[in-house]
Parts: sequence; C-alpha cells; structure tokens
Amino acid sequence: MARRNYGLLALTLFLLTCITCTNDVFAGVKITGAGATFPYPIYAKWAYSYGKLTGARINYQSIGSGGGIQQIKAGTVDFGASDAPLEADELERFGLIQFPMVIGGVVPVLNLKGIKNGQLKMTGEVLSCIYLGKIKKWDDPRIVALNPGLDLPSRSITVVHRSDGSGTTWIFTRYLSQVNDEWKKSVGFGKAVQWPAGVGGKGNEGVAAYAKRINGALAYVEYAYAIQNRLNPVALKNKDGSFVLPSAKTFEAAASNADWEHAPGLGVVLTNQPGKDSWPITGASFILMRKNQNDLKRAQAVLKFFDWCYHDGRKAALKLDYIPVPLKVVDIVEKLWANSLKASGRPVWPIKQ
Repeated sequence: MARRNYGLLALTLFLLTCITCTNDVFAGVKITGAGATFPYPIYAKWAYSYGKLTGARINYQSIGSGGGIQQIKAGTVDFGASDAPLEADELERFGLIQFPMVIGGVVPVLNLKGIKNGQLKMTGEVLSCIYLGKIKKWDDPRIVALNPGLDLPSRSITVVHRSDGSGTTWIFTRYLSQVNDEWKKSVGFGKAVQWPAGVGGKGNEGVAAYAKRINGALAYVEYAYAIQNRLNPVALKNKDGSFVLPSAKTFEAAASNADWEHAPGLGVVLTNQPGKDSWPITGASFILMRKNQNDLKRAQAVLKFFDWCYHDGRKAALKLDYIPVPLKVVDIVEKLWANSLKASGRPVWPIKQ
C-alpha cells in the first residue's frame, strides 16, 4: 500500500546517535532496512523516538516492497518490508521468516450529493459488479435493495481506481477476487490489473482528488486518506453478514480473528476475515528477516527495536492512522523469533542480559 507522496519513492531515514542517549547496550548499533512505502511514516516516527531513547542508528530505505524483498534475499539489509506476504515455500527457499508489523485498511468511498457519511451500504458482490462495469447507475436495483429509504439518484457511477501499481490495489483486488468468481477469473488480483471500467488516479492522493471532485464517484483509498480528506466511506457487509464501517476497532477485529497460528509463515491475508466486527478489506505490512544471522548483537538490536514498536509505539501508530498489531498476535510473533532466529547457533531471542 503506497501511503503518501514524499516526492521520491526511495526515502532514507538516518538517525545519528543522540548526545542525550542512555547507556543502552545497543546504543550506536547500526540497523538497516528497506522496502514498503506504506509503513514509512510510522517507521520514521518509531525510529526517531527510539533513537532518542536508546541511541540506536536506523536506516530505512522506502523503496517499495519488491526492492525490500530483493535486498533481504541478497542479505544486504537487516530486515526487509513487504505489504504482501511471501509464500511459505519462498520463505523456506531463501531462509527467511516474516511477521506483521502494522495493520492498515482499504476503504471504498463515494461522492454522492444527499448521501451522508457512512450511510450507504454495499456488499462485496455489488462493489465488484460496479468495478466490473456491470452496475452503472446509483439507482441500480441491487444498490436500492440494500438501502431502503435512501433517495438514490439516477446518476452514472464514475469508477475511480489506481493508475499505478500499489499494495493498496493488491489488497483491494484480492478482496474482490474472494467475493466474486467472475472477478477472480477475468481480472484477478495484483499490484496492477487490467481494469474493466473507470478512470485512474496516480497514488492515493490522485484517487482521493477524483473522489472529491466528481459527483457520482466511487473510489478506493487507504484509511488515512479517507480520514484526512474527509471522504464518505461505504458501510460494507463482512463475512459474518454485518455491515461495518472502517475504524481502528474493525481493522483490529479483522487482525485478531485471523488464524495466525496456523498460517504457513504467518502469511495471513486479512481480507474477508470472519468476525461480526471485522472490516473486510484489511491488510498487514510485513517484516522479513534471515533465519541465520551473522551478528548476534545486531540481530538482537533489531528485535529489541521491533519489540519496543509493538509495545511502546502503539499510540504513535494510532495518531498516524495505522492500527497496531494485536498483542495476542505479538505473542505469536515473539515465539517465532525465539524458535527460528539464530546467530552462530545461538538463539537471538529472548535477549539475556
């Protein structure tokens, strides 16, 4: 999921050791990472706060998920970051583990005069039929049936999608593939697809601009963009049959209800998860690390940073419209660290003082 336009896609965060640092045993250890652009703002915030506290030096290059995967496979960084999880066989082939670091969501939004915020209801089937170009008007009987009492106009629906490849599109089209077999067969899912209908906007900001300007528009954006641009979200029917709105509560419900323990390589895709409160188009951003570490102290420094993010960085995540990983999932992640990560045959986690 691409998050905000920072001018350059390859952004680098480099924190120098603070003069006011504590005597932390890992002060001054250099940590390097690269990958997904979606989590960059919260990684930057976490790294800055953690650097002030401990003196850690963290260099994260926001170059996209594909670049992060390539670099961790090559062993040129301490961790990679990807918005789409790797398959278990690929993890095994390259000697990697993965774990979720932060949660986000994709939100269908509309611009239709007379319809209040969060008032319009949709199902995944209806949403996918609109993006297939099969439902063309807002007063289509299938939309009317879901919204009795709403005065829906006979206005054309302007479908808005991403014109560039993105993790946001990967999550959105993955969901549409799960709820509509025709979409799955004819379009499929990926960071870029051949859209059957609509107009394209570059980045979340481009899509949001169309959604704000065009009366009759239906678009999809990341949750933060929906909030920051005051866009009107759709109430979406989830797998359990409840109509829910996007929020921290419904994103966390999706993450909590997912079967993390039995997912190969923790590669959970959070779309269409069970639970009456679950938002159907939720996604996680993942961290990738090598199972066999070359430097025990550096590996422990990386995990100590992530552990701090999980526990002490939760408020900062929420302020930036990200959803922290549920603590019960954090427990599963830290068990994975203890069982899978080693340096010269020694366990990397937990850290023994």
